[in-house]
Amino acid sequence: MINQNGTLKNPSTPLFSNQNRGFKYGDAVFETMKVLAGKIVFSENHYFRLMASMRILRMEIPMNFTLDFFESEVQKTLVSNDLNDARVRLTISRKDGGLYTPLSNEIDYIIEVSELKKQPFLENYEIELFNDHYINAGLLSTLKTTNRIINVLASIYAKENHFNNCILLNEKKNVVEFMNGNIFLYKNKKLVTPPLSDGCIKGIVRAKIIDYFKKNKTYKCEESNISPFDLHKAEEIFVTNTITGIQPVTIFRKTTYKNSFSKYLSEEVLPLLT
Repeated sequence: MINQNGTLKNPSTPLFSNQNRGFKYGDAVFETMKVLAGKIVFSENHYFRLMASMRILRMEIPMNFTLDFFESEVQKTLVSNDLNDARVRLTISRKDGGLYTPLSNEIDYIIEVSELKKQPFLENYEIELFNDHYINAGLLSTLKTTNRIINVLASIYAKENHFNNCILLNEKKNVVEFMNGNIFLYKNKKLVTPPLSDGCIKGIVRAKIIDYFKKNKTYKCEESNISPFDLHKAEEIFVTNTITGIQPVTIFRKTTYKNSFSKYLSEEVLPLLT
């Protein structure tokens, strides 16, 4: 079952018209969440990121759209699909109508759930740069809007060329992120990840790792510009996102990487953050 504005509907039921603004203009934001044993992982972080995105996009947030309401609507959808471990997507779009100028800033939402498939810790993970198109550095690029065409094209490129993932660049040719998550480089007991000003998604696992090492000073962690050349100098590179957690890279062109620090993060640090 799919939850549309609080009403549970069969997936075969049409959900929106040709006037849907998410469909016509990409005028929508979304959150992808992991649920384990019926509990939304990083629930508050997802909620507050969603609220911030809606404010930036000048969407009208309903008074009843509280954290409790957010969690209860997800739980209602999980129960209707008899799922305890799930992948959840919540999409919020402005209400139908208008051209570039909307008729209203009020919102609609759709919650979809599916069985959570175990994400393997791949021992061989090869990546490449995606140079065909670039992300424009700026605030809007940090939001999870439904305009993900560069990610789609990078994913097609990776599949056609037998790579596990691709790195996206901005107009300054700086490293931004992977096509499905944030990027970290590790060298000499220091972690580096691109700053939000370079255009990367404001990832939740990314923020958790940064905050953890600010408090636990066993390793340095900084936000700094990363050039493609820096990739070859790293000891380790890894991907972070809510669903997978942490996935280490093993090969980039002729450079190979270790994964001992990535495994330490995945097995010992990440469980502490959830």
